[in-house]
Amino acid sequence: MTNKINMVQAVNQALINEMELDDRVIVYGEDVGLEGGVFRATVDLQQKFGKERSFDTPLAESAIVGTAIGMAINGLKPVVELQFMGFSYPAFNQIISHVSRMRNRSRGRFTLPMVIRAPYGGGIRALEHHSESTEAIYAHIPGLKVVIPSTPYDAKGLLISAIRDPDPILFLEPKRIYRAFKQEIPAGDYELPIGKAKIVQEGEDITIVSWGAMVRDVQKAVEMVAKENIYPEVIDLRTISPMDRETIVESVKKTGRILIVQEAPKSFSVGSEIVSIVNEKAFLYLEAPPTKLAGFDTIFPLPRGEQYYIPSPERIAATIQEIVNY
Repeated sequence: MTNKINMVQAVNQALINEMELDDRVIVYGEDVGLEGGVFRATVDLQQKFGKERSFDTPLAESAIVGTAIGMAINGLKPVVELQFMGFSYPAFNQIISHVSRMRNRSRGRFTLPMVIRAPYGGGIRALEHHSESTEAIYAHIPGLKVVIPSTPYDAKGLLISAIRDPDPILFLEPKRIYRAFKQEIPAGDYELPIGKAKIVQEGEDITIVSWGAMVRDVQKAVEMVAKENIYPEVIDLRTISPMDRETIVESVKKTGRILIVQEAPKSFSVGSEIVSIVNEKAFLYLEAPPTKLAGFDTIFPLPRGEQYYIPSPERIAATIQEIVNY
């Protein structure tokens, strides 16, 4: 049995699924309970499972994450929501000092089966701190997994896997595509492996690696260059950390070219890490320099500047042509 739903609904389904199967799963955060979250990803959870399992918190991100650490150590499986990724910084000390280190600190005696959810990225004409795309900061922290879905199907399967994982996971949800499209997905239980990329489309001329909302823009660009008889291979990274290096390297060995498309600033980024991997593992196969197409090294602009900041399908298509014709 399947149903056709958008990404917000897929996240909601995943949470309901896990809360029904395991009474240790607790969901909370700012406006998560009564209102069902600012984007309504947690709607009806409090009505279904009561105020002890889905509830609102004060505006205190450090406290939200800090209490989840204690819950996870003591046998619960907290799923906490930080209202926007840009609001995660007050909790950074808890995340880097405790969340990511507990397994190592206790030499495996304790793990933290907890998920930190956060809407992330731009494109919805939001205010400052509401459009951050700083996944590279968190991917740099050993002991923390970072997952970013790009479709409703992936959102549900990856979130179920994240909740069941014994280690802490930062689950970033690209809000620009929360309601952008619907997809037929299984109504029941399914998991997707964390740490495994997805080949969205096979090709032979160039490898394109992306994640989150940018995957759809890459697919639009691929349709444009198909008119020029250019056929890219598109990889959705899905998991930023741990990264599926093997899939990237094998694809580049086949195509000889790579373009990384990201919304985040260009410097010191996930794209930079992918370029490094390709240079180390597939350098002799390259027919053009590894290339990054990214946001600019500036603070994310206010609404009128968004369309200039986020790489558009047209910019992506033009860059693909430049690399193929190098």
